[in-house]
Amino acid sequence: MPPYHRLGEIPPKRHTQFHKPDGTLYSEELFGIEGFSNNYSNIYYHYPPTRVKKIEPFSKQQFEEWNEDVHRHHHLKTAPLKPGSDAVLGNMVLMYNKDLTIGISLPTQDMSYYYRNGDSDQMYFVHDGHGVLETTFGLLPYHEGDYIIIPRGTTYRFTIAPDSAQTRLLVVEAHGSIEPPRRYLSPNGQLLEHSPYCERDIRRPEELVSHTEQGEFEVRVKVGNLITSYWYDFHPINTVGWDGCEYPWIFNIADFEPITGRVHQPPPVHQTFQGPNFVVCSFVPRKLDYHPLSIPVPYNHSNIDSDELLYYVNGNFGSRKGIERSSMTLHPRGIPHGPHPGAVEKSLGVERTDELAVMIDTFNPLKFTTMAHTLDDSAYPYSWLEDH
Repeated sequence: MPPYHRLGEIPPKRHTQFHKPDGTLYSEELFGIEGFSNNYSNIYYHYPPTRVKKIEPFSKQQFEEWNEDVHRHHHLKTAPLKPGSDAVLGNMVLMYNKDLTIGISLPTQDMSYYYRNGDSDQMYFVHDGHGVLETTFGLLPYHEGDYIIIPRGTTYRFTIAPDSAQTRLLVVEAHGSIEPPRRYLSPNGQLLEHSPYCERDIRRPEELVSHTEQGEFEVRVKVGNLITSYWYDFHPINTVGWDGCEYPWIFNIADFEPITGRVHQPPPVHQTFQGPNFVVCSFVPRKLDYHPLSIPVPYNHSNIDSDELLYYVNGNFGSRKGIERSSMTLHPRGIPHGPHPGAVEKSLGVERTDELAVMIDTFNPLKFTTMAHTLDDSAYPYSWLEDH
């Protein structure tokens, strides 16, 4: 879990009177997950968050599945995807199952509304671009390489910086918590010595801008596949203060400290987060295996119980050929995969790698959307042939 944090003004004791300068009371909200049995924060507002002016339908999220008649490896070349819309509505979902969706967002405009995902944590990996995430917990500036973790129920919007390059986001929407792996944590929640990152690497909201203006403000709330427009007569970001352990936070992939060994290490050493029935791993520049007879690229392996998705960020991925920046490969369960022909021999004696990639392993099978079909390299399953 993220460490305890406090920002703005709060009363000395929770659930007690907290008066405004005019003598009226601020409004308190308990923001917690799993009922009252897990992490939470207490948020204090100028206006009651329950005061709604109008509720109306906005849209439904529906996926058209790409049904194949074979089970095979896939390579999706996402570079041709066309930019458009904003960071949230512009998310082009390519894969999904009952636990999560995985997509790419290439926003060209700021959000004219605020957004709240009522049942899913969200992870935005910032491949390109920079700006500010505005939330009820404060401002979170983001930049290239950031994993932005947004807990379900958070009200937020993205603002792209005027001087930002074209924004490219890898987006994961998970029906549960995205958090540090439990094996990295002490019983009391502190990141342990063997963890590849620690609390100092986590960026938390450090500036709270409280709006008291009134008018018409829209918050689009998503629960299930339904998005509903909630209209308020006050600004939804009117927080005066908060404290607790449930809030949005950022970890940059460059702060992941790789774990290396004399022989090739398995993917769990790269794990960065865990989610409901999936894990997220970071492959970062690092020293390669240093046994005198080591083979620095991965050995052939079969995913008996998981589907393995790799999103290629930057650098030269030594075990693959034909891979582009922003490519996605999916190696599903039931089929072995490993280094391409010649990769083993080429890797011998190599001491470092500059690869940068994000891996998502799911323990329930992934389905493709029809949009993924348009990006698929159908020749990829044959790329292990010597003469291919």
